[in-house]
Formats: sequence, C-alpha cells, structure tokens
Amino acid sequence: MSFKRVCVAMSGGVDSTGAALLLLRQGYDVFGVTLRLRSDDPRAQEPEIEAARAAAGVLGISHTVLDLRDLFRTAVIDRFVSEYAQGRTPNPCLDCNRAVKFGAMLDWALEQGADALATGHYAGVAFDDVSGRWQLLRGRDRRKDQSYFLYQLTQRQLSHLLLPVGEYEKPALRALAEKAGLANAHRADSQDICFIPEGEYVAFLERHSGAELVPGDFVDQAGRVLGRHRGLPCYTTGQRKGLGVSADTPLYVLDKDPATNTVTLGPDSALYTRELRAKRLNWISIPALEAPMAVTARTRHSQREAAAVAEPLPDGHVLVTFQEPQRAVTPGQAVVFYSGESVVGGGTIVK
Repeated sequence: MSFKRVCVAMSGGVDSTGAALLLLRQGYDVFGVTLRLRSDDPRAQEPEIEAARAAAGVLGISHTVLDLRDLFRTAVIDRFVSEYAQGRTPNPCLDCNRAVKFGAMLDWALEQGADALATGHYAGVAFDDVSGRWQLLRGRDRRKDQSYFLYQLTQRQLSHLLLPVGEYEKPALRALAEKAGLANAHRADSQDICFIPEGEYVAFLERHSGAELVPGDFVDQAGRVLGRHRGLPCYTTGQRKGLGVSADTPLYVLDKDPATNTVTLGPDSALYTRELRAKRLNWISIPALEAPMAVTARTRHSQREAAAVAEPLPDGHVLVTFQEPQRAVTPGQAVVFYSGESVVGGGTIVK
C-alpha cells in the first residue's frame, strides 16, 4: 500500500518525535496529534502536550490535541478497576492500544485525510505475499522491542500503520533527534502506568472503584490460615515483599480468590507451571489456530520467550504447553506467540 499523508501520534517523547522526523526525511506529508486522556487531573498531561507541540514546531508540522478522555475512562480505566476487583492483574496498555490508539485515534486520522498512522513503537510491519496477510514484527532493538504490546492489532489496523523507529536502536534514535535540534532527544522514558503516577495503584483503585479494601485471610495450599491480608488488589502473583506473614521459609503469592476473599501463599517452587489457558485471542500471522502449533511465547513483556505448543480448544480458548516450567503466570496478563521474527497472535491468560 502506498502512503502519502501520515498522522504521527506524538507523546512528547523522543520515540514518537523520532518517528515524525524519520517520516519527514522519507518524503511523507506528516502531521502530529497528541491524545488528551487524563480526566482525573486535567493538568497532568500538560508537560507532554507542550513537549509534543514544541517538537512539532521544530519539525515544521501541524499539531492537534485530540480529546479521548471519555473513551479512555470507559475502555481502559474502568476495565482496569473491574479486572482487579475480580482478582486478576490487567495490563492497561494493551486495552489502550486496542481501543484508543489504534481504534479511535486511527479512525480520526483517516477522517482527517491521512493514509496511515505512525507511532514510536519499537516493532515493525510488513506485508507477506505468501500468506496474503500483514505481519507484526519484532523491533531491531531487542531491549526495547514492543511487539508484545501490539498483539491485538487487526489486519485493517496493520494495513494503515507505519512504525519507523522499529529499525533503530534507542541510542541511535536519540543521536538523530539531538542532531536535528530536538529538545526531547534525551528525555527520560516513561516507566509507570500513565494514569497511576509513582505506581500508587492501590490508592488509585480505592478512589476509582468507590469501594474500600476488604481484608481477608492469607492461607497456605492446604487452606490453613496464615494471617490477614489488606485486600486482594494489594497483591499480585509472585509477590514476596509486603506480606507481613512470618514463616520458616520465604512465602510468595500463588493465587487470589475473590469468591472467598483469600490469598494463597506458598513456596517459590509452587509458582512454576507448564500450562496455561488463554481467551480473547487475536491472530496476526495466521487467520486462525486450527491445529497445535510450535511457537515461542511470552507471558509478560519483561520475560524471555520460551518454547511452547499452542493448541486450540473446543470452547475457543487456547491451551499453551511449555517445554520448561514458567514462573508466576498471572491471570489477566497477556500471552503472546512468536514464530521467528513475526507475532503469531496472543490472548489473555485465564486461571
């Protein structure tokens, strides 16, 4: 597909600014957009909006602020709160990419006359003539590869997507931005969930759910009470610190049960499993999973891939069996499948 006019999602950081710079140098007609997403604190995003606007000015492109606060609240924040209330640990960046960035923002960009949307994600897009499908590829910089976060993209979305920084390593992109006179060339990367500054997610959940934390029992694998917990949202699978339970050996969070309001603790060895089930599947390199397929898989963005077999189940779920046991597989997180450089697809881990 031949693109001429491209909308670049500009967050104010060097990655998205670098994407705009690269596209301009490749001869595209570029304009920028920054999303206003925070309804809880209208001024919280002002620094990044101003940084994006300033970068657009240096690049000589137009810049728009698009207000998607209502959608962000319902599709991302409300779901985040709901998932935690049900004992799961969601990844809000995945929901934001699906519904907001590559949903509403892409639709808006096309309505403005753009042929494509570009972002600063470290990943790649290519059309495969053999399969007749758009492929999502890993980024060249393996330390920054963000293909995991994009596994929910559809063929339509991929067909209108450019990811120019995917061919670069981060230091090279910073050097390019610095040489172009961009003030954000060395701006620090964002680490926290954007709507939960400094990781204070328990306080955030209390404010936005309208419900107080409900204390309950810590139990061992046999059901024996070990102590009291502060509320299910305070804990996640694999957690060791902050439990407040004394034992002869280190204890870790193994499971959370909303039905009984209990948190099961046990040894590190009990955190390992060779199987998981996933739902809400999205397939990219293939139309559907119709037979067992050898893949490599990640159960968290930060974890290394592991060899596995993905097998379709009659209920529409997928059974994933790993060659080696995996630690702290967490309901609510995503499992993403790879074959070589391509993302096969992925889904949400269920208990």
